Amino acid sequence: MKSLLDNKDYKLQFAGHETFTLRYGWLMKVFDAISAAEKAENTDPSIIFHDDKTIADFGVGKNMVQSMRHWALATGTIASQNLDEATTSRLAITDIGRLVFGPKGDPYLEHLGSLWILHWHLSALPGRSTTWHWAFNELNEPSFDRDLLVSRLMMRIGLLREAGRMKESRVSETTIRRDVECFVRTYLAKSFSGKGLHEENLESPLSELSLIQPMGVGGGFQFRRGPKPTLPDEVFLYGLVEFWRNLYRTRREFSVEALTHEPGSPGRVFLLDEESVAERLAAMPDLTSGAIHWDESTGLRQVYVNDLSAVKPLHLIRDLYKATLHARAA
Repeated sequence: MKSLLDNKDYKLQFAGHETFTLRYGWLMKVFDAISAAEKAENTDPSIIFHDDKTIADFGVGKNMVQSMRHWALATGTIASQNLDEATTSRLAITDIGRLVFGPKGDPYLEHLGSLWILHWHLSALPGRSTTWHWAFNELNEPSFDRDLLVSRLMMRIGLLREAGRMKESRVSETTIRRDVECFVRTYLAKSFSGKGLHEENLESPLSELSLIQPMGVGGGFQFRRGPKPTLPDEVFLYGLVEFWRNLYRTRREFSVEALTHEPGSPGRVFLLDEESVAERLAAMPDLTSGAIHWDESTGLRQVYVNDLSAVKPLHLIRDLYKATLHARAA
């Protein structure tokens, strides 16, 4: 299995969060501010992260504002879009950002499916949250602690430097240690974090996914691999299609094993075992009206697709919101 960290198409980053984990309300505030800037004439949405008035509206310090920007970009809520053939670009809300935080979405992150979507964008591909991707897709340890994560990640960075992948990188062990600490606190409930309940240690919404659990008094942790009852099939399909489109656009089939173990696959990112992946794939024909086919007649257990563009996971997630959140409100 080829590591995506070696792919030069992805710019690796190990900072940007200012040591603050993602917090409830942050992404919605960024979405609302950029939406307002997009409606105003001749206003670059990027200015909201530097404008004193907007910063005051956010109600946090400047370091937290930069952290909010980082998490909005890392979770795919916003993206930098080119305006012309030159280098001119500006920040804009993405399709997934509008889906989750728009008026018919889940702006308060009440649906666990929304948290799974954010987790997918943090971990599926290298980029702004490289440590997140590496931990879920390359770390193969039954248990770990912060020191192990730091040492293994520093070794991996050393190999990347030797290969010329990070020639000019000045990533230090201190930077990696802060990134690892932020990674652990992203998924660990505050009652297990080992720190006091101070303002800077508020619980991340992604802790609700219970992907990392403590192992007792030794201070170690382990990933919770296996079935994920709170993961909707619609979000699994979203991850499957994103994996297929981004990394293997020309392929027409995948085995259960590949979709469980390949870096960037739904099995890796969602921490599913092979049987859980197989159960999800068996549900795809009904969910996609036959656009994705499931076959286990030969014993290989594979999914096939003729036209991946015919699969519309965002439409299905929108319907999921409509059927649950809005029905609940009624």
